[in-house]
Amino acid sequence: MTSAEGDAASSHIANQDIARQVREALARKRMSRQALADHARISLSTLEKALAGSRAFTLPTLVRLEQALDIVLRPQATAARPATAPIDLGDYSRSTAEWLAGDYLTLRASFERPDTLYAYMTSIRWDDAPGCLVFRESARLDAEFAQQGLVSLPHQSGHIYLVTNDHGQFRLVVLSRPTSGGEMKGLLTTLQSGRGGHLTPVATPIVLFRAEGQVELGRIEPSSASYEPYRRRLTRSLEEEFCRIVLP
Repeated sequence: MTSAEGDAASSHIANQDIARQVREALARKRMSRQALADHARISLSTLEKALAGSRAFTLPTLVRLEQALDIVLRPQATAARPATAPIDLGDYSRSTAEWLAGDYLTLRASFERPDTLYAYMTSIRWDDAPGCLVFRESARLDAEFAQQGLVSLPHQSGHIYLVTNDHGQFRLVVLSRPTSGGEMKGLLTTLQSGRGGHLTPVATPIVLFRAEGQVELGRIEPSSASYEPYRRRLTRSLEEEFCRIVLP
């Protein structure tokens, strides 16, 4: 057997083992494949093909399935890797990135009504499966659009990147390192759903910070007591040039 044939055989065995773990988890939780696909935000076709062995489990798919099933899915070789993120995510180690792990109150403007704000939570944790930090949004009014993905920490720019890659469709948050006040300020770029399902690129300032005690989440109207404090945090992102929006 050649080296290439050996690698292919090992990969096939690894995928078979992952498929077995997924099927067992579905049986224990009495969850349908459609429910798993919906919760993990992958297509049922992708899940079916991976479980049947006609398509390999990709890293983003594994991350989503692990979070949806609350289990670890990984080949033995992956489990033995050192706790260092891939080069294309910044080549950071778990020990040097542990300071970023935690739960963050997240603020941004509403795309539909600029005078209204959205507040939700973003959790950042180390995940042994991809060998890097991952993020996951929660407590969103539009829960079906809650994002999750990988965290990039390149040394060159000194910024933090929250990257969602959904079958080649990217959503990106670029953040500063925490300020003395503990805020990470930056810019969110994504697609906005419009009439008839039409998608339009959109960008807006975004702020993440560790909040203590009770916080107001959801849609924050101008009449809310939290509106002005939240709005000031967002406007300072532009005023202090943590991000810029340039018009011709």
